[in-house]
Amino acid sequence: MKGKKVDRFFLIIIFVLLAFGVAMFVSASLGILVRNQQTFYSVLKSQLILGLGLGLVGMYVCTKVNYKVWRKYSFLIFIGSILLTAAVFIPGVGWSHGGAERWIQWGPIPSFQPVEFLKFGFVIYFAAWLSWAKNRVEDFKFGILPFGIMLAIIAFVLFKQPDTKSFIIITITGLSMLFISGVPFKYILGVGVGSVILLGTLVYFTPYLQSRVKTFIDPSVDAAGSSYQIQQSMIALGSGGILGRGYGQSIQKFSYLPEPQGDSLFAVIGEELGFAGAFFTIFLYILFVMRGFRIANRAPDLFGGLLVSGIVILVLVQSFMHIASVTGVFPLTGVPLVFMSHGGTSLLIYLMAIGIVLNVSKFQRRNN
Repeated sequence: MKGKKVDRFFLIIIFVLLAFGVAMFVSASLGILVRNQQTFYSVLKSQLILGLGLGLVGMYVCTKVNYKVWRKYSFLIFIGSILLTAAVFIPGVGWSHGGAERWIQWGPIPSFQPVEFLKFGFVIYFAAWLSWAKNRVEDFKFGILPFGIMLAIIAFVLFKQPDTKSFIIITITGLSMLFISGVPFKYILGVGVGSVILLGTLVYFTPYLQSRVKTFIDPSVDAAGSSYQIQQSMIALGSGGILGRGYGQSIQKFSYLPEPQGDSLFAVIGEELGFAGAFFTIFLYILFVMRGFRIANRAPDLFGGLLVSGIVILVLVQSFMHIASVTGVFPLTGVPLVFMSHGGTSLLIYLMAIGIVLNVSKFQRRNN
């Protein structure tokens, strides 16, 4: 099938998200400038040069690579992403911060979080598996069982770091892909319930997770400790009103919000641009999802459709987990807002994934 031009409307949505994201990221980062200038310039370098710069190059390259190539190497990509994520436990390679082992820093290579590669690798391999199984996914051993095995391997690596938020994102993405593939809902519900029980057990035996759940249930508990971030986020959102204080005028980002350029970015958006800015942000992601699913629906084959769907769902789940955490709808997770929050590795990987979506869009069935 002869390739055509990429989906221009989807590309415009991405560039608007990136432009808006860069503007808000720079504004939010001023909060760390007053604390440490060296950290400020390091963060800008990581996000704008390593994340955005290399990410756009990666997106362009992936736009040119036929998406079917990813299916051919999907298993190797998945295994490689598992091994890379597990490499954080290797002395001299892994780097710990705040009691968590989630980063790799080796020689001159800038530190990065390999779990971002794992999310990407999982979507590619699971899309390849489901498209290979086709109608047999309704059979337990071709649908639910392989997914359960993959989740078990992923859980073993992530829970030791610990990184429960990434496990939740991968689980929801996988369940959604199973649903799209036609797996009976009773099986999906069973896996979902099993995952909730597993997470509940983990919370029971993990003090820091217990603290986050208690904070979610009652944000007034320990206002100077575990509830501090959510309370400051609420103050930021509430003080923004309808139209906000104005771009760059956030007060909370300077002395109150932890990680204003990362975990709390949506709170900065709400404070500076108000309800209008928060609504505009959510609207952009809704447009992204709608157009993305349109491309998936018009993909020329099952693999292309599942691959695009998985990428779109991954962005959707992670972005709305961030928004839900900041607004108190979901326990605090520390999940970055895709295309906007600090995280050079995340931005690089997601832009490469967007390149794959754009490549699939070249071959989509046109009904216009």
